[in-house]
Amino acid sequence: MTAQGGAADHGEPPEAEFRAALIRGLQEQFPGVRVWYGEATGSWWAMVALRSGPRLLEAPTPQQLREAILSALSIG
Repeated sequence: MTAQGGAADHGEPPEAEFRAALIRGLQEQFPGVRVWYGEATGSWWAMVALRSGPRLLEAPTPQQLREAILSALSIG
């Protein structure tokens, strides 16, 4: 039997690693925007700094959160 690399090596389940990669990607795409996945809510969240003050966004998928971030940033 051989050991397999991946999630088992890091102590995180594959889903957690995948979510972490999505979070990193969104935060790299939108510097200054804080992104996270709510384990309790099952929603994707972002805190976006706007001219009018911070805005909390929620979406059911990372793609929809990306769209909400783009929309919030374009409105300002």
